Amino acid sequence: MRYFIYLSYDGSNYHGWQIQPNGNSVQETLQHALSTLLRGDIPVVGAGRTDAGVNATEMVAHFDTNIPIDCIATVKRLNRFLPQDIGIENIVRVSDEAHARFSALARTYKYYVITGKSPMLRHFAYRYPTPLDFTKMNEACRHLYDFTDFTSFSKLHTDTKTNNCKVMHAEWKRVTNDTMLSHHSTVVELWEFTVQADRFLRNMVRAIVGTLIEVGRGTISIDEFCEIIEKKDRCSAGTSVPGNALFLSKIDYPDDIFVIDGPPLQVSSQ
Repeated sequence: MRYFIYLSYDGSNYHGWQIQPNGNSVQETLQHALSTLLRGDIPVVGAGRTDAGVNATEMVAHFDTNIPIDCIATVKRLNRFLPQDIGIENIVRVSDEAHARFSALARTYKYYVITGKSPMLRHFAYRYPTPLDFTKMNEACRHLYDFTDFTSFSKLHTDTKTNNCKVMHAEWKRVTNDTMLSHHSTVVELWEFTVQADRFLRNMVRAIVGTLIEVGRGTISIDEFCEIIEKKDRCSAGTSVPGNALFLSKIDYPDDIFVIDGPPLQVSSQ
């Protein structure tokens, strides 16, 4: 029997999702906890990999077991066993053919940029005090829909067979009424970049954001932004922004892979 496990994590203390030979990973930590609780070797397969320091408000992984489990009870037990920076949101039965990575229809990432100093958000937002033109950045975002080859935003020397991706949504929005921001006279703005695609290349979101910031600064024009994509050359794009402000936020699946009543509703971590 196959199950999907929905989890969130603060990536600060991990070398990414994927098991590393010489570093702590989310996958290894979850796999150890699940194997201990279910008393067997229980490998977990993630929907994708997040780099070192990157966070997730929704990661999905699958695992197999020969006996049915009580999903609600297992969520509670795992949350008691796991460290505070990993939380299990839900476990749900899926078809045996369902795959956390290959069955996914789309993935959504969010990146946060803050325009001033905010001690409460310093770990989860990229402080960029130079003024940015977010209107122009959003105009550049719309041109992402016109391309499929994003080699210019991919980490070099990866093992992917293709650098083609379909971007379905890309937009900057100002986050309002955030109680974590400073309330002093200096205006501090928090901006959220949301991007959805059928798949992402390694480092892709951080490279896109870094290049969009160059548009917002006026360093490059929107036409030059498009030319960078057309060049299919990572060296022509902007610098990758830090990973601590990046969040994997949602993964979409077809309803028919879920054994009971479609995709699960999120429940609070215990």
